Amino acid sequence: MTSNTNGASKATKTVAAQAYPNLQQTIEEIVDTGFVGLQLRVDDERGAWVGSAGRSVVGETAPPPINGRVRIGSNTKTFVATVVLQLVAEGKIALDTPAVDYLPRFALDPRITVRMLLQHTSGIFNFTGEVYEDGTTAPGVVAWGGKEWVDNRFLTHETDELVRLALAEPARFEPGTDWSYANTNYALAKLLIEAVTGHPLAEEMQRLILGPLGLSDTVVPETSTEIGGPHAHAYYRYDDAGVEKTVDVSVQNPSWISSGGDMISTSKDLHTFISALLSGKLLPAPLLAEMLTPEDKVGYGLGVFVQKTATGTLITHNGGHGGHAALMYSTPDGAKTMTAALNYVDDADLSLSTVFQAATQRLVDEVFGAEDLTSPSHQGQLSQ
Repeated sequence: MTSNTNGASKATKTVAAQAYPNLQQTIEEIVDTGFVGLQLRVDDERGAWVGSAGRSVVGETAPPPINGRVRIGSNTKTFVATVVLQLVAEGKIALDTPAVDYLPRFALDPRITVRMLLQHTSGIFNFTGEVYEDGTTAPGVVAWGGKEWVDNRFLTHETDELVRLALAEPARFEPGTDWSYANTNYALAKLLIEAVTGHPLAEEMQRLILGPLGLSDTVVPETSTEIGGPHAHAYYRYDDAGVEKTVDVSVQNPSWISSGGDMISTSKDLHTFISALLSGKLLPAPLLAEMLTPEDKVGYGLGVFVQKTATGTLITHNGGHGGHAALMYSTPDGAKTMTAALNYVDDADLSLSTVFQAATQRLVDEVFGAEDLTSPSHQGQLSQ
């Protein structure tokens, strides 16, 4: 891998690179639409294409490190769902058992099953806030934007407390009757894993996924503030008494989002994970089939979006907040994947959401063929 003088890394010279002759130019042009930097990886039967463009640090010229670590946001949910399903395979959890049976300390509606938590059909209030179909909003129980988030980004938030505060809010709908994305579902999934195993989620993640797959750059940070290892920097822009300020928020305590989006990984580890998952290395075939069975409203399975397109199906989850984002796409058999890490200047208005969707559309078009990314599963992916 070499770098040119304008800060954009050249793509790796593999057989796979020959199949994507324009991809380096594409990621450079995407960065120019408003991102600080982008690191992209494509793996298929021909090998790996890897490249980066833009800058790792604002004001400097070095590009984002190849395979640098990134806060992966809601891609965390795919890891957590996989652990739950692995515990189902071990006979410790049953998908259609009421979640309250495993977590009796919470006042959960007994109609809410484990499956509903993983599929976002529980109706539970989202602790980072709600956007309703009529356009109205409800604030979250924890600050995740603006000056308040910046000022409090090193505080520790207990997952139990986030859940209790969310459960004190009105439910969005009767359990199982609709779909709504809620980080609370995955905070509960974390607590459920810990309840049935007697171990922290990080230990179970290491036992079931990270260790077996050798994912040495993937971390469940809990309250640790550092990313560790090479990484591009993340930024946040906010208003402070009428003065616009931009700060480096790479270092933060991610407990405010808990298992809804706290993990750290790399494009290579994301590739290894999603490829192993979809090729059947982590789950028995019947449970993998359950994971990939989508609900009807937006096509969400258990921890993954199942995106039906004119040219086939893609399994995906994206995520991001606070100046970092990650992309994870794969064919259903895990044979071809696209994973990416982005760094950018975020803000409370999610100003880059439209740009992010356009960039994702272009990358998927180029790597997988023209796909339709207009479904709700690809809206607002720069938020948790």
